[in-house]
Amino acid sequence: MPKSRIRKKADYTPPPASKQAASIKLTNRSWVAPVMLALFAIGLVWIVVFYVTDGRLPLESISNWNIVVGFGFIAAGFGVSTQWK
Repeated sequence: MPKSRIRKKADYTPPPASKQAASIKLTNRSWVAPVMLALFAIGLVWIVVFYVTDGRLPLESISNWNIVVGFGFIAAGFGVSTQWK
């Protein structure tokens, strides 16, 4: 039976030195952590106040939707946290 040909792999050749890596511009994101923590705290306080006051505060007119508002603030905090570098 004939022997199959063995393919030779090409040796690794690095890219030419004339190409420079694109510099990444990092912007100042010092606002992210305080905003994220503030949104978490506002959401938590909103929900706690709703439960402690038996639904009279923060907004009595929206009743149980106050929980959704509190979790909305918390979700916004997680959304802001994706900007942290």
